[in-house]
Amino acid sequence: MSEGQSGPQGRVRFLTVVEVADLMRVSRMTVYRLVHAGELPAVRVGRSFRVPQDALDAYLRSSATVEPEDLGEGRRTS
Repeated sequence: MSEGQSGPQGRVRFLTVVEVADLMRVSRMTVYRLVHAGELPAVRVGRSFRVPQDALDAYLRSSATVEPEDLGEGRRTS
C-alpha cells in the first residue's frame, strides 16, 4: 500500500473539501457539485463532507483525458 493513499496500518486518509479543491486546483463549489452528483464519493460528518484519498485518486485516474506519459511532451510536428 502506498503512503499517499492510506496512513499507517492501512487507515484511510480523509480530505476536507478545501483540501480536495486545492489538490485539484478547482473551486470548493466544483468539489461540492461532484459530491452531490455522486461522481466523487464522500462521507458526511455533521454538516461537512470528507473525501477518502483513495476515492479522489480513483476519480482523477478515471477522469484523465491525457495519459500520464504524454504529459510534458509538447507538440509533435510532422
